[in-house]
Amino acid sequence: MKLKKHHLSVLIVAILFGVAGVFAYRELQEPQKPAANGVSPAGIDVASVLATSLPDLEGRSQALAQWQGKVMVINFWAPWCPPCREEIPGFLKLQEKYGDKGLVFVGIALDELDRVQSYVDEIGIHYPILIGGPEAGQLSSAAGNRLGGLPYTLVLDREGKPVAHYTGAVAEHTLEELVKPLL
Repeated sequence: MKLKKHHLSVLIVAILFGVAGVFAYRELQEPQKPAANGVSPAGIDVASVLATSLPDLEGRSQALAQWQGKVMVINFWAPWCPPCREEIPGFLKLQEKYGDKGLVFVGIALDELDRVQSYVDEIGIHYPILIGGPEAGQLSSAAGNRLGGLPYTLVLDREGKPVAHYTGAVAEHTLEELVKPLL
């Protein structure tokens, strides 16, 4: 009887971990959309994000607010991050396809300038790249990155309201389906 109770306990724990795994997987795979009232369940502080200025590849300070009025895809990434490298070619295609319609990607790189510049040159990134220094972790949190993972992507509509955010690589077609109606 004791053995059976132990097996039942193990089974219950395994089921609970399985259910938790399904929820964690969905959290990482599906875009997180804000509630109907515009307040994000992830605690996205858009005002703090848009109030931030970071240096570009030439060392000039660039305010994120300068791109307000466009559909903005803010992507936290690093050149050493395989999922980041996986999604960037799709970003390049979408920027090329929809940039003249009001879409702008802004990459916030979490690495040293020389490594970032080397990767930007290698792949030919043509959208704005900013260098996230020590404040990039706080900025990523303000943008809703609860897990602290890379890549992390926040999509804002033309009014600067959060539309969705993703932890992990975002497929080109998924992002295109999201941003197309916003343009």
